Amino acid sequence: MGRVLPALVVRVAARSRPGAAGAALRGGAIVNTPREDPGPATSATAFSAPTGVSWSTRATPPPSRPARASARSSSPSSLGRGVIEVPPVPRRDPREAVLTDPRVPEGKRFCSACGGKVGRDGDAEPEGTCPQCGHAFSFTPKLSPGEVVHDQYEVLGCLAHGGLGWIYLAADHRVADRWVVLKGLLDTGDAAAMAAAIAETKFLAQVEHPSIVRIYNFVEHRGTGYIVMEYVGGTSLKDMMARQDEPGACLPITRAIAYTLEILPALAHLHASGLVYCDFKPDNAIQVEDQLKLIDLGAVRHVSDSGSPIYGTSGYQAPEVGRELPSPVSDVYSVGRALAVMTFPFDFHHAYRDVLPPPEEVPLLARFESFHRLLIRATHPDPDRRFGSAEEMREQLEGVFREVAATVDDQPRPGMSTAFTPERRAFGVQGAPALREVAVALPVPRVDPADPGTAFLAALAETDPVALIEELADPPARGDEIKFRLARGQIDAGRPAEARRTLNTVKLGPGDWRAEWYRGLAALAEGQPHQARQCFETVYDLAPGEPAPKLAIAVCAEAAGEAGDAERYYRTVWRTDRTFISAAFGLARALLDKGNRADAVDVLESVPETSSRYLVAQLTAIHARTNASPLSEEDFAVAGERLSRLDLDEHRRAEAARDLLSAALAWVRGTGAHAGSVLGCRLTEHELRKGLETWYLRLARQTTGRRERIALVDEANRVRPKTWF
Repeated sequence: MGRVLPALVVRVAARSRPGAAGAALRGGAIVNTPREDPGPATSATAFSAPTGVSWSTRATPPPSRPARASARSSSPSSLGRGVIEVPPVPRRDPREAVLTDPRVPEGKRFCSACGGKVGRDGDAEPEGTCPQCGHAFSFTPKLSPGEVVHDQYEVLGCLAHGGLGWIYLAADHRVADRWVVLKGLLDTGDAAAMAAAIAETKFLAQVEHPSIVRIYNFVEHRGTGYIVMEYVGGTSLKDMMARQDEPGACLPITRAIAYTLEILPALAHLHASGLVYCDFKPDNAIQVEDQLKLIDLGAVRHVSDSGSPIYGTSGYQAPEVGRELPSPVSDVYSVGRALAVMTFPFDFHHAYRDVLPPPEEVPLLARFESFHRLLIRATHPDPDRRFGSAEEMREQLEGVFREVAATVDDQPRPGMSTAFTPERRAFGVQGAPALREVAVALPVPRVDPADPGTAFLAALAETDPVALIEELADPPARGDEIKFRLARGQIDAGRPAEARRTLNTVKLGPGDWRAEWYRGLAALAEGQPHQARQCFETVYDLAPGEPAPKLAIAVCAEAAGEAGDAERYYRTVWRTDRTFISAAFGLARALLDKGNRADAVDVLESVPETSSRYLVAQLTAIHARTNASPLSEEDFAVAGERLSRLDLDEHRRAEAARDLLSAALAWVRGTGAHAGSVLGCRLTEHELRKGLETWYLRLARQTTGRRERIALVDEANRVRPKTWF
C-alpha cells in the first residue's frame, strides 16, 4: 500500500451518475463539490467520457502484499467462458457515432478545477470563467470536422464530452485511414510542460493486452496535447444496463459476472506492469462483437507515482485513496463496486457509498450467498482484507460464476479448483458419517509450488500417517507446506490436539486461509461441529468460489442438527459440481429426513455413471423409493426396472432383489394384492413369496460360510408360500 502523502491530489469525478460527488483533496484538505447530475454527454457509440488523467515518470513499484501463487493461468477466451452464452454486439460504423450538434447540456457543465457549476442560467455562454475559482472553462469543441491534426489525423467530428474536453473521431491517413479517437489531455502554452507530458505518456503506448484499448500516439496541436487511441465501436456496460427491461436497469447476474471476468485479467496485466487503473466503472468497458475492451486509460498511473493528480469516481473509488496511493487492491475494490452496480439497484452514491446494502434489502444477495460474500471481500474497507490481486479475485469469481449459473438453470457447471484437491474419498455413503471419517475425507489445500518445502514433500513416499509424522519431525527443509502436511498427518492419525499446536506455529499473511482449514479438520476429528463450522465459515468468506468449504459447512450443520443449512449447502455443492459425491448422499439424507422422498431419489439417480459410487447411489435410490410411505404400484415397477438395468455381480443383484421383494411383500400384506409386478413377480403375496424364496436360495448357493448358508435356507423356507401338500 502507498504511504500517506500530505500534498496528495485526488480528483473524484462527480459527473458519471446522478448523485455523484466530486472532491478535490489539496494539501490534505477535502473540498466537496455538488452532487447533482448524471454526467457528461455521451453519444451512442458508448465511448466513455473520461473523468481525468494523470501522468508520471516510470518508477519501480513497491512490493504488493504477499499472495499465494496462482495455479490457474488466465488465457484468452470468448465471453461467457463456456458457462453461459453472451450475445455478441455488432460492430457499428464509426461515422454513425459522430454527434450532429455537439453541445454539453447546461446541467452537465462543471468547472474542471473546483467542480463548481458553470455556464448555466438559461442563456449562459458555453465559455467563460468559473465564478468560484476563476478558472477558465470552455465547452465548445476545439477541433472542427475536416481539421487535420499532426499532419496525420483528419477529424470527422465529436463523439462525446469528458472531464478534459471533447473526444473526437478521426481518420489516420498514414495507416490505411484507420479510425482513431483523439482525446485532449491538457491545454497549456508551456512548452516544457508539454514536452514533459509527451515523455510521461509513453508508458501508455507500451500497454498491450487484447482486452485493453490500444494507445497509438501522443500529439500536440495548437497548444493542446491529444492521446491517439484505438476506436472501439460497440456498447458500454453502462449503456447495456440502461437498455435492460428489468427494474433498476441492471444486467442479468451471469452476464455481469462474465464481463467482470474479462476485465480482471486486463487489470492484472496493468498491475504486473506496475500500473493501476484507478477509475473502473461500467462506463469504461465496451463490448464489440464477442470481445470486451477496457477503455479510457486517462486515470492510469504508476503505483509509486506520488506527485500526479489521482482520478476516480465517487461510489466506485476505494475509501483509502486520498490517504494512501492507489494500488492493485484499490482497483479490486472498484471492480467489486462496479459488479454490484451492474447486478442490483442501490444508492451507491449516498446511503451505500462505502458499504453494500444488506441481503434483507437485496433479494439477489440473499439468493446468491457466495456472490454476496465475494462482493464483501472485494469491497472491504480494509485493503488488507480484500482479494490480494485481480487474479485472485478472478479465480474466486470464476467459481462463483459457475455456482450462480447452475442455480439459475439447474444445470451443473463443474470446474477444476486451483485452491483445493478433489474429495480424498466419498463419505456418508452408508448413512450419516462420523465426523472423524469426514476429517480425513474432505479436500485439502493444494500445495503452493513456491513454498521452500514443496520439493521435499514431493519426494516423500510415505503414506501411513504415523510414519509420515516421524518423517516430518526433523525435515531437511523449512516452509509452511511442511507444517500443513504434518498437521494433516496428525489429523489423519487421530491426533487433532497435536495438529492444532502445529498450526499455531504457522505465520501467514492476510487472506491466507489454509491454517484455518486445517483447524476446521482438527475440530471435526475431535467431534466439535460448531467449532469446525466457525473455521470453515472463515474459509468461505475468503474463498467464496470454492465448493470445499460449503461441503464442510453442510457436514457441520448436519451433525449439529441444523437441517435447513445442511440441505442448502449440500444442494449448492451438488447442483454446481457432480464430482462431489458426498454432497449427493448428504443432500439425499437431508431430503429424506424431512419426508421429501421423490427429490431424494432424483438426487441419488443424478449421480453420473462415471462415478465409482454410481451403483451404490442407484441401489440407495431404489431402497429410498420403496421403503417409505405412501407407496404405489409404480414405485415398485420403476424400482424393478432400474434394478434390472444395473450392471451388478450375481451376489449383489441377489441381495438387491431380495430387499426389493421384501419391501413389496410388506406393502402388499398391508394393502392387499395389486395388478402390477416387480422383477417378474405379480404384486400378490403368493407370487412375492415365491420370488423371495428363489433369491434367498440363490444367496445360499453363493455364500461360502456354512452357518450363513443355513440361515439363508431357513429364510427361504420361512418366506415360501404355504401349501397344503
